Amino acid sequence: MATAAERLVEAEAAYHALQTGKAVARVRDSNGDEVTYTTATVSRLRQYINDLKAEIAGALRVAKPLRPVFNFR
Repeated sequence: MATAAERLVEAEAAYHALQTGKAVARVRDSNGDEVTYTTATVSRLRQYINDLKAEIAGALRVAKPLRPVFNFR
């Protein structure tokens, strides 16, 4: 199974192909299924790219340390 970074590279290459005149581009999603994009569905491909970027950023995000809160009443 391809990593999110590998899928992102493939999706961006497909997006580039569509933007430069190719009629159809195919990409494998996280399930391994092949998805076909055309110039009519390029917005869905762009959203897929954004989702992959968010997934990668989330995996790299480091949580901030927790600070204790003392509530004296």
